[in-house]
Amino acid sequence: MNLVGADVVIHYDPWWNQAAQNQATDRAHRIGQEHKVTVYNLISKGTIEEKILEMQKNKQQLVDNILGNDRVNSSNLSKEDLLGLL
Repeated sequence: MNLVGADVVIHYDPWWNQAAQNQATDRAHRIGQEHKVTVYNLISKGTIEEKILEMQKNKQQLVDNILGNDRVNSSNLSKEDLLGLL
């Protein structure tokens, strides 16, 4: 497969680790890519994959909130946030 010629990436089985999934997407953005790359996540409603995607979104939002705020401390985090980190 010519990755610099690919312009569509389809994820139909999400990884537990979002970084691994992002790495798979990034392969289509290699040096020499001249096309816009479109990424699709095919997720069926009511499946474990849907729950994985929701977990990924919640973790990313938590990371963004922590790294994007200079005044983050334990009082800013809910019990659910702290348990989610564990």
